[in-house]
Amino acid sequence: MSSLAFLQFLLSSLKLFLPLFHSGSRSSKTFKPKKNIPEGSHQYELLKHAEATLGSGNLRMAVMLPEGEDLNEWVAVNTVDFFNQINMLYGTITDFCTEESCPVMSAGPKYEYHWADGTNIKKPIKCSAPKYIDYLMTWVQDQLDDETLFPSKIGVPFPKNFMSVAKTILKRLFRVYAHIYHQHFDPVIQLQEEAHLNTSFKHFIFFVQEFNLIDRRELAPLQELIEKLTSKDR
Repeated sequence: MSSLAFLQFLLSSLKLFLPLFHSGSRSSKTFKPKKNIPEGSHQYELLKHAEATLGSGNLRMAVMLPEGEDLNEWVAVNTVDFFNQINMLYGTITDFCTEESCPVMSAGPKYEYHWADGTNIKKPIKCSAPKYIDYLMTWVQDQLDDETLFPSKIGVPFPKNFMSVAKTILKRLFRVYAHIYHQHFDPVIQLQEEAHLNTSFKHFIFFVQEFNLIDRRELAPLQELIEKLTSKDR
């Protein structure tokens, strides 16, 4: 299937309504354990604000920094939320993403990703998609669990490198979306998850665009889809 035909196929199935993320009909399977924000914390209140704003259906408005709130805290809350969303989305298609079906981590024929985290694996290695995504989600989980990077207690400041770390997390999470769209969209349709995937991705893109969190070059594997998704909301 050509790139254009692929995108037309994606867009023909697009249903832009907010998914019921905790619907009883949807599989509760996740790839990694869900990251919970402590109930009663300010970040929990911000998450509830985000969910309530999302309910309005206006994604552009939903991603905006609430008046009087700290940008780092807003980015932190949403980064945790996107990790949980992608965790659930990828969890639904793990049976289709195997060493055999995906021997390399790719997003179509032009884009291949090699893994390095700068600590345990310093030199980028070529590996299968399931292995890459396991490395990626484990690494993200470790960052989110690090109280020095993602403080959950009131009054604890964010580190100076927080935004840089958040940008790296979001850049890598985008690669999971890109892999799912390019390599596993047929199973997504079979599982009736396309509306969930499309809305989650549109929310993600609006958020990273609002705060300029991912370089445009990194978004190239899905650029045509992004333009279609966002053109009606400019």
